[in-house]
Amino acid sequence: MVKVFPFGLVGVWLARWRSCGAGLAGSALFALALVTAPALAAERPILLVVGDSLSTAYGFEQEAGWVTLLEERLDGSARVVNASISGETSGGGASRLPELLGQHDPDIVLLELGGNDGLRGLPPTQMEANLAGMIEASQAAGAEVLLLGIDIPPNYGQAYRRAFTDVFTRLAETYDTPLVPFLLEGVALEEGLMQDDGIHPTAEAQPIILDNVWPALEPLLESNGVQLAELAAE
Repeated sequence: MVKVFPFGLVGVWLARWRSCGAGLAGSALFALALVTAPALAAERPILLVVGDSLSTAYGFEQEAGWVTLLEERLDGSARVVNASISGETSGGGASRLPELLGQHDPDIVLLELGGNDGLRGLPPTQMEANLAGMIEASQAAGAEVLLLGIDIPPNYGQAYRRAFTDVFTRLAETYDTPLVPFLLEGVALEEGLMQDDGIHPTAEAQPIILDNVWPALEPLLESNGVQLAELAAE
């Protein structure tokens, strides 16, 4: 004997079944999200900035510094770790880098060091050895390197200045790394863009500094999966 259910009862039963099914599906999706969210977060490339006071927002609020502006421009598509210390030399950075590489496992390392070596008149050969070691250590750890070059006043003579700036070009050629020849291009000696000490840029100069870095950084970001077209559209 075939049992016939009233239409209303069948409708209630189907509604309950669908509700249960939707609930199970929703739970499954929620669980999947919990599992995949950390994985997606972990897939974001990590940028490690190792620099001196030029990268620490020296003399003004941290939020206005070029490294923070870089993080804002990336809009969550990459994670930025700023390991810069005011007064840092290439020797100090070289001694700290192994621990930083182990701690953060970066995909891209931005090296912004050497200015304090030059201001102290330290041998350019010593700076070159320190930076070379940092590049080699970064590449050995699987990171790409962007070298941020700097110039210095001719306090120690033009020969020293030339030997100093030549280090960055030579390192970029030797290790096939992209180079920003002069981080403070369009900033140094410009009225209103340098602090009274004549060494540190102002907050107003930070967007210019970021624009100096960005063209050399773009290809590295793209090779690490950052969709720059989507960032530009936002």
